[in-house]
Amino acid sequence: AAAAAAAEETRRAPRAPSPAHTQRTTAVGRARAQKPQARALARYSLASLPPPLSPPASGQRLQGRSLPGAAMKQAAAPKKGGCDCRRFLANNWLLLSTILAVVLGIGLGVGVREYGKLSSIDKYYFSFPGEVLMRMLKLIILPLIISSMITGVAALDSSVSGKIGLRAVVYYFFTTIIAVILGIVLVVTIKPGVSQNAEEIDRMGSTPEVSTVDAMLDLIRNMFPENLVQACFQQFKTKREEVIVTNEVDKNGTVPTENPFTAIIPTETSENKTKEYKVVGMYSDGINVLGLIVFCIVFGVVIGEMGEKGQVLVDFFNALNEATMRIVQIIMWYMPLGILFLIAGKIIQVEDWEIFRKLGLYMATVLSGLAIHSVVILPLIYLIIVRKNPYRFAMGMAQALLTALMISSSSATLPVTFRCAEEKNHIDKRITRFVLPVGATINMDGTALYEAVAAIFIAQLNELELDIGKIVTVSVTATAASVGAAGVPQAGLVTMVIVLSAVGLPAEDVTLIIAVDWLLDRFRTMVNVLGDAFGTGVVEKLSKNELEQMDVTSEVNIANPFALEAATVDCDEAETKKSYVNGAFAIDKSDTVSFTQTSQF
Repeated sequence: AAAAAAAEETRRAPRAPSPAHTQRTTAVGRARAQKPQARALARYSLASLPPPLSPPASGQRLQGRSLPGAAMKQAAAPKKGGCDCRRFLANNWLLLSTILAVVLGIGLGVGVREYGKLSSIDKYYFSFPGEVLMRMLKLIILPLIISSMITGVAALDSSVSGKIGLRAVVYYFFTTIIAVILGIVLVVTIKPGVSQNAEEIDRMGSTPEVSTVDAMLDLIRNMFPENLVQACFQQFKTKREEVIVTNEVDKNGTVPTENPFTAIIPTETSENKTKEYKVVGMYSDGINVLGLIVFCIVFGVVIGEMGEKGQVLVDFFNALNEATMRIVQIIMWYMPLGILFLIAGKIIQVEDWEIFRKLGLYMATVLSGLAIHSVVILPLIYLIIVRKNPYRFAMGMAQALLTALMISSSSATLPVTFRCAEEKNHIDKRITRFVLPVGATINMDGTALYEAVAAIFIAQLNELELDIGKIVTVSVTATAASVGAAGVPQAGLVTMVIVLSAVGLPAEDVTLIIAVDWLLDRFRTMVNVLGDAFGTGVVEKLSKNELEQMDVTSEVNIANPFALEAATVDCDEAETKKSYVNGAFAIDKSDTVSFTQTSQF
């Protein structure tokens, strides 16, 4: 009884506060006693946070809330001191060395062409270092597209990814249609083919055999490859073969002899005999980028919806993307040397420079259209929507544009485009990883403009008048065909045949412009890459609200695969775990000021 009474008395007695509780209460009291602005600065405690990868821009929101004024000025203030020239060289050494390589390549090519008499086999060996660069860039395309698409889509909600994809596709088709209209206006105004005849221009190469209907159906077939592994190195295509009529088996099951006695009676109907064709499917070399993108989008949405179960796959592809980008950095060191021999070897291999004089007006029409589209139209769209300096954005993409100009392949330029968009222009990785691979496949502004100009130029050479209906057909067909143009060198020639066939022009006349296509292909590829880059900026601006909402509501280390590295730092009273996520700060565990279990700023 005495023990029970003592226990009851002990239970009713007030407990002494623990040292930890007393410490926390003192911390809260001190925080409440501070002024509001000082309390806000203590709440963010910028001095103890790990430095971000890039300083936040003025007015940038961090996880749903803006920084206080003093803290924002402190974060946005540039570092003083140091040599600006040295810093510029350190940040742009690759771009400067690439420009120097282009100048040296042109000089080397002209010098070897004039003073060195190389045989065809010597020319082949001379351009070998450039061939190595092309092979390395093509090698990295496949893992880069797969990893970036899957991680980019998995980081977004299904509804958000659908909105971003729709905005990207609408932007790409809108700019492509504008490019086609611009090309048609220029070629109808300048009329480069009126003063010439088709007989005056030397033909080169052969005409690809392409059917418009079959090409469009092949585009849809390649969106759904029957073998995913085969799609990594082959594309499906169909071609028509003439059916040879054979002798049929008679009623008794016997086959006639090889040389039966037949009487040939000439009739008038034999002259109009129609030929029967059959469609034969086959595979051609080349990555089926469209099929891989469709699969990666679906796969990314599925593992994103799986939550924690799909996190293992998200982490795997995120690590694969990081490893791929590090390999790209290694390739960048070799790029100036490869570009030097690539451009010099191309100058040496050109045999007839007279063709440039004959097609000079046609080339001027195409180049002026590409210049207007890339210098005026695309920056104007970016300025209207994003309200930022478009030319500063384009300067950030200078390395990617120069690479596209030299290697004339938007897909092979994709690794450099990723690097410039994310590191120079600071575009959200969730946008670049989703939008850039799609843009490299379907956004072909320069190709569409070139096809529209070339089709009407060939019509002018043949003295054929195109009415409004055929011009509209040219514009629609050029827009659709540019989507199906693979991001490889000179793929526009195949789609060019589709445009010519759609308006009844002779498809064999495509050989008239093959001689200068290698040069124009480089400039239109550069315009394609610039359109892809501006598309990321436009889509990021239009999707700003969705991205900020995801930053506020998502769990940092579970749903967001782009959390870089968690760092543990010592504060005044407790330890808080902080991580830098896409330009925004997130704080886990406990906050000594707000006393909440999980606080995110």
